[in-house]
Amino acid sequence: MAPGTTEHRVSGVEGTHALAAALAADLRPGDAIALHGDLGAGKTTFVQGLGAALRVREPVTSPTFTLVNEYRGALTLYHVDLYRIDGEAEAVDAGIGDCLSAGGVTLVEWAERAPGLMPPGTIHIDIEPGSDEESRVIRIRRGERP
Repeated sequence: MAPGTTEHRVSGVEGTHALAAALAADLRPGDAIALHGDLGAGKTTFVQGLGAALRVREPVTSPTFTLVNEYRGALTLYHVDLYRIDGEAEAVDAGIGDCLSAGGVTLVEWAERAPGLMPPGTIHIDIEPGSDEESRVIRIRRGERP
């Protein structure tokens, strides 16, 4: 693992939510999180746990078709999904830059589709299936905050 990387093995939705809540306790306005993983890996489940920890009261859903969902809680949460985006120009047109500069916490699923837009200090989270259907391996790589 790279320096600054932690690896966590979680079981079920509850384990994913608990890890997201632990990360939420350390977040501050302006933080960006890039979520990496295949379809169905648990990226949206992670965002749901983070939203709950930030006291978002409405259901957190995947923004696959809307591209961006905004939620109000202890911090404003911007949930961006770039799955249907073809490159950085489309991501800019979709408003990812506005989210990243708005002073909330921005979580970007499929961030690898627009890597040049992610700011220095982005937290990268890789989610992979674990040894059984309910488990996940989640790696958190922290960059230096600006």
